Amino acid sequence: MSRQDGRARRVSSDDVDDTGAHILHVDLDAFFASVELLDRPDLRGRPVIVGGREGRSVVTTATYEARAYGVGSAMPMARALQLCPSAIVLPPRHELYREYSARVMAIFDEVTPHVERLSIDEAFLDVTGARRLLGSPVTIAQLIRQRVEDETGLTCSVGAAATKFVAKLASGMSKPDGLLVVPPGQTQEFLRPLPIRALAGVGGKTEEALSRLGLRIVADVADVPFAALRSAVGEAHAARLHELANGRDPRVVETERVEKSVGHEITFHEDVTDPGVLERELLRLSDRVGARLRAADVTAGGVALKLRYGDFTTLSRSRRLPEATNVARRIYESSRELFRELQVGARPVRLIGVRAERLSDDTPSLSLWDPDDEWRDAESTVDALRGRFGLDAVTTASLLSRRPSTAGGTRQPGQDAT
Repeated sequence: MSRQDGRARRVSSDDVDDTGAHILHVDLDAFFASVELLDRPDLRGRPVIVGGREGRSVVTTATYEARAYGVGSAMPMARALQLCPSAIVLPPRHELYREYSARVMAIFDEVTPHVERLSIDEAFLDVTGARRLLGSPVTIAQLIRQRVEDETGLTCSVGAAATKFVAKLASGMSKPDGLLVVPPGQTQEFLRPLPIRALAGVGGKTEEALSRLGLRIVADVADVPFAALRSAVGEAHAARLHELANGRDPRVVETERVEKSVGHEITFHEDVTDPGVLERELLRLSDRVGARLRAADVTAGGVALKLRYGDFTTLSRSRRLPEATNVARRIYESSRELFRELQVGARPVRLIGVRAERLSDDTPSLSLWDPDDEWRDAESTVDALRGRFGLDAVTTASLLSRRPSTAGGTRQPGQDAT
């Protein structure tokens, strides 16, 4: 989630020239919080935070009124409430958010078949082919914003530009509930005054490296000799930053999103030292990962383990699998081996996570002596039962024992980011 609070909002005039601005980035405004306010209209205009209140819970998202106090996504809830003591905290309801996301994405699909879903609350649209039927990019953007509000009660912000990078920047600047068009001929004028942090891929370390060269704004990166840029951040990164700073982004809207990995992780309210408890959590996490792989009809060629200790030291270990799989039991056994190799002992663990990597749509290998055959059949049956009766309807017997309390439960990538 951006820490924008809307005070720097920029929107386009009605007569803006949108010729060539055929890529739209549509981003729902403070999505999770906005969905909650549909049921709690009495909280509109007040600082609202979505997330758990217990222990180490973190902020999932917040209304713009809370953001004005400095509240941001992934911030510890305790810190958020220090910044904004008057905030109202609401627990997240992920099933409800998925329902509203599906309704919004269906609107996008009706506008154009060229939709690239980035997360639960944002997408790129290429409206080149929709112009003959629906009008100019601005007309289409206004249509989308109106339909989303009329049909869901939510608001969204839209950036329109000739490239994905600039369209995404523009949507962020137009928040909340705005539309900002960057005509292709004004791309440089738009980009050059921005801070270097606006460039995709510029995090803390890269910013430090660029700052040592005296580079503060995008114009500096665009104009600096490439050799100097390369010496600061390396060949590949320098080439990418130089292109973006000069308004060049060759990426097209990809209608099929291919996940590179699927993972789940848990942060405990209190550090856990019992290896048996941690291995049961690995089993639970692997079960979730396997179910997501099967739902997406993909297999994993590798497994990764993430471990964060009580002192915030974080370790990651990964390994390739002999054969690609979507069987949770195989994912669990591999992650357990990685865990045991770390020899955690009684060292307090704050967070543990499992990730399936090297995803492909290859069919799992089946043979007369396939060792995963029985597990695959059993897990597919569990998938069907959960689809009918809910995620918690069926579970592994060893997971029925009391589990440690967690900060917000099982978490996966893709938190509300608007």
